[in-house]
Amino acid sequence: MRQLLNFANQLTLFRLLVIPLILIAMLYQRHEWALVLFLVAAITDVIDGVVARRMNQQTSLGAYLDPIADKLLLSSSFFILALIQSIPWWLTILVLSRDVIIVATSVVVALATPIRQFPPSVFGKLNTGVQVATVLAVVLRNAYPNPVTRWLANCLVWLALASTVISGVQYAVITSQKLARHSGGMPPAT
Repeated sequence: MRQLLNFANQLTLFRLLVIPLILIAMLYQRHEWALVLFLVAAITDVIDGVVARRMNQQTSLGAYLDPIADKLLLSSSFFILALIQSIPWWLTILVLSRDVIIVATSVVVALATPIRQFPPSVFGKLNTGVQVATVLAVVLRNAYPNPVTRWLANCLVWLALASTVISGVQYAVITSQKLARHSGGMPPAT
């Protein structure tokens, strides 16, 4: 219960509670509200990380809740934006498929081997940042359509495609190397 009450985890819980409001605003074409709420969620994500590190409030609960909140926000935002035809379905399917494959692979590897650590890679973190920027740019374009916001949203859609594929391939390579080292197929990395 103490973990639940620390400020960093409270911000994460707040972000989880804001997600349905963001989705409803998107769905009902209240793009300005969706933009404001998405910005609030993004800012609380940054703040909860800073607070957790600087105030020594890192907890095992927060380590689980924060990435869950991030994935819920991004996955559901991509889904709703595709549903209202603001982004292409192929991008949403790619983003969601990558996440499902990574989670399924992690579960299988954790169940079948003693490997338990799946730290995020630089490309994985970069991909998350690009996906956040893509959703933000698309919602901004929906709220304030003009040539600049259209161009920005289009560029970020293609950048999200590239970062999703690159980070997915990197994850596959890293996981296969871990499995090879575990099975004795490769010497341990130094």
